[in-house]
Amino acid sequence: MNPVARLANAILSSLVRNRHHLPRPVNRLIDDVAKNPDGVFSRVASFLLGGSSRSQAPTPSSVPDTPIRVFIGPTNYAGQGYLWARALEVDADLGARNMAVELPGGFNFDADTSVPVSVYNHSTRWQKAELAAVCRFSHVLIEAERPLFGSLFARNLSREIDELQRRGISCAFLCHGTDVRSPSAHAASNRWSPFHELSLQNQILQADSDANLALLKARGLPVFISTPDLLTDVPWGIWCPVVVDADRWAAAGRELYSRSVPVVTHIPSMGSIKGTQLIEPLLREFHRSGLIEYRSITGVSSSLMPSLIGDSDIVLDQFRLGAYGVAAVEAMASGRIVVGHVLPETRKRVRDLVGVELPIVEADPESLREVLFGLIADPAQGLESAAAGGVFSRRVHSGKMSVAALRAHWIDVLGGHS
Repeated sequence: MNPVARLANAILSSLVRNRHHLPRPVNRLIDDVAKNPDGVFSRVASFLLGGSSRSQAPTPSSVPDTPIRVFIGPTNYAGQGYLWARALEVDADLGARNMAVELPGGFNFDADTSVPVSVYNHSTRWQKAELAAVCRFSHVLIEAERPLFGSLFARNLSREIDELQRRGISCAFLCHGTDVRSPSAHAASNRWSPFHELSLQNQILQADSDANLALLKARGLPVFISTPDLLTDVPWGIWCPVVVDADRWAAAGRELYSRSVPVVTHIPSMGSIKGTQLIEPLLREFHRSGLIEYRSITGVSSSLMPSLIGDSDIVLDQFRLGAYGVAAVEAMASGRIVVGHVLPETRKRVRDLVGVELPIVEADPESLREVLFGLIADPAQGLESAAAGGVFSRRVHSGKMSVAALRAHWIDVLGGHS
């Protein structure tokens, strides 16, 4: 890597690690790289990082030697592409691989193939080699409606799908959240929505979700969603639950309420979306008064998270989207008490789909004070919730339900070539 590229990598890595202390406009630029590897800021980052340097290019994705071969890419948000692939491989007739675009200063989630964003965007050599490899799979699961091959097809996902289908490959979509969540609809139905303000960022998100929903409808392919709240935006979608290695998280958890005061943890990975600014003044007040020990976890590698979460008693999830995602499931798997705002309709969907209640203690920014007081004064209710969370994470988010959804609604009914 040349000196300019080394400097650019160091700067971009520092920005990502410390983004929670940066102004909102800077965070928006970082979000553009994280959510949209083919976006404008990403292309600038790619240029600064050395563009099409051959030395950076990974080998193409390996192809399983099984009758059914599933390829998943290219976002791997929270390592989910990799975990869905591993869950699928429990079945002997199926092999799976995932590919992820690697961002400077990222959180180092596992992936079968990690491609630097500069290579993804600019290396025609890698793009063509990856296309040749992917064309040997029988099924392709496209995450977040993002192109798989950078600029090879002029960043036109429909053209990529046409090429894959021409080769006899069965394609499907997997929606993650922001890619299909309509800010305007969310704001209209949720008092705490982060999308009430008519900002440029929200307008960009709206245009992106509108375009992605139009693509989903136009292609008519199977559509899966990673979290049940997305059924509001994609009512024809099939829930493919996020996957968590429960044993890994449970092993790092200490006994609840074993400290002199409860440890309350919050992970503001996207503070404005999670509602950090709405709850943190209360948490710092409780911390100063000695009621809790408050910890804010930012810029930490994914490998360190189990021990940090496992040393908590209460984990505060998100308070604006009315949903739950990977972080909440990881905390439940750790045996922690999870608190967050989940809309009644989302809780009902979970109950209807899996037959059990979602064991996240309900609180919004206004009720959080009372809820925390209750959990501190009466540990028994928290212990009951934590125990239910451990069971729920293994029942719903072990990968079995995800595999069942993918096989029943796509793989076993819409086969590709062999």
